[in-house]
Amino acid sequence: MLEVLWGRASTAPASASQMRVLLTLEHQDGINLRTLSAALASTPPSTSRLCDRLVAVGLVDRVVGRADRREVRLHLSKRGRAFLDDLRARREQELQSVLTLMPAAKRAALLEGLEAFCDAAALRMHDDGMRSDDRTA
Repeated sequence: MLEVLWGRASTAPASASQMRVLLTLEHQDGINLRTLSAALASTPPSTSRLCDRLVAVGLVDRVVGRADRREVRLHLSKRGRAFLDDLRARREQELQSVLTLMPAAKRAALLEGLEAFCDAAALRMHDDGMRSDDRTA
């Protein structure tokens, strides 16, 4: 249902894969194509094509490295940041419209459940990180 609501809030000129690129660049600004490919579990040529389309619509900027001109850094453009901000605002508005239809007690129960979910997810990520550290030690 969340996907349906967010889809209603979206006027995205970007596919789901391109959205992953935008969100990754938002959190790892200035990464290179190889690092982005690894983060997306994709191949560099596929990732490059995704970025080509995002550059063409002005959501991503490519910057050639100063020290090594072969390396290209990827940045979320001002338009890309504005796009993500606007998308989040529309999604929040859609969620708010649904939440206002819920009785207060059910909203409180939802909040309690989401907090428990976040705690469990954080524990899972911490445990996965510990196992990863054991393998590299």
